[in-house]
Amino acid sequence: MSFKTILASASVFALLSGAALADGMVGIAMPTKSSARWIDDGNNMVKQFEEAGYETDLQYAEDDIPNQLAQIENMITKGVDVLVIAAIDGTTLSNALENAGAAGIKVIAYDRLIRDSGDVDYYATFDNFKVGVQQATTLVDGLKERFGDDKPWNVELFGGSPDDNNAYFFYDGAMSVLQPLIDAGDVNVVSGQMGMDKVGTLRWDGAVAQARMDNLLSANYTDKPVHGVLSPYDGLSIGILSSLKGVGYGSGDMKMPIVTGQDAEVPSVKSILADEQYSTIFKDTRELARVTVGMVDAMLKGGEPEINDTETYDNGVKVIPSYLLEPLPVTKANWEEVLVGSGYYTMDQVK
Repeated sequence: MSFKTILASASVFALLSGAALADGMVGIAMPTKSSARWIDDGNNMVKQFEEAGYETDLQYAEDDIPNQLAQIENMITKGVDVLVIAAIDGTTLSNALENAGAAGIKVIAYDRLIRDSGDVDYYATFDNFKVGVQQATTLVDGLKERFGDDKPWNVELFGGSPDDNNAYFFYDGAMSVLQPLIDAGDVNVVSGQMGMDKVGTLRWDGAVAQARMDNLLSANYTDKPVHGVLSPYDGLSIGILSSLKGVGYGSGDMKMPIVTGQDAEVPSVKSILADEQYSTIFKDTRELARVTVGMVDAMLKGGEPEINDTETYDNGVKVIPSYLLEPLPVTKANWEEVLVGSGYYTMDQVK
């Protein structure tokens, strides 16, 4: 037998052994690669699942619902043991998950609640109401810092995608802080546009947010300044800031309004350092991956996954047992400690 043949045989044996030693197959369905956040989620899960002894099938659907459905159905056909799904639209998966349930495949909703299905076993996410509270709190802190007692503060509201259950928690959390200030006359939503039916941004699209901000400015702010904008996600914040800078904010005597965000994406961290975006919310996707891997490991080994919430997330069929992680607000004052100190980013990535 030649050395090449021996080497090839050894490689095949190693591959077969690896497959035999795997504790199971995990299908991971992510919404899109257009957000750095979801790329990080996917990479973190693959790394941690493989370290724990599982094979993975990671798929991105590029915000195309039929594509995600096809990917999930393909994973079911391949015989995955568990599905981890960050849904594009959490109301469209019932039939696919019914097939998963019939095949004995466990399902974890990942950071976006899957609605209208009894075949969701667990939910791994962050405390989404608290995310909204933190966004509004940093907005108010920034308004006080930059505009002092120049009240009422003129503020506009943006919401996330109406087909993402989290968007309502973000908005409701923020309004729990802002509504009392609106009622007291300290905050004025000049356009009058409030409620997710008015302020939602389909697919979290930054271009849609920018166009809406353009319209808000031309219709409501020709003779008064904008002081703040509640933005629920960094990708929207960048579009909103482009609109504001386009009419002169941040230059001359036009102070940049306080603009919030979420996900601590690198362009927004750089924007915070440039005194444009004021804040973001950091959600450590390494920790979310760790919790998800722990859930899968427990389920497939006959144990009980760790959960800390059995009340909040009713998906329309049942309350989904959940694990909620803590979000962290980030501003220019603490970005280095939170993002670099934790090892999430290196200084070179941000500077």
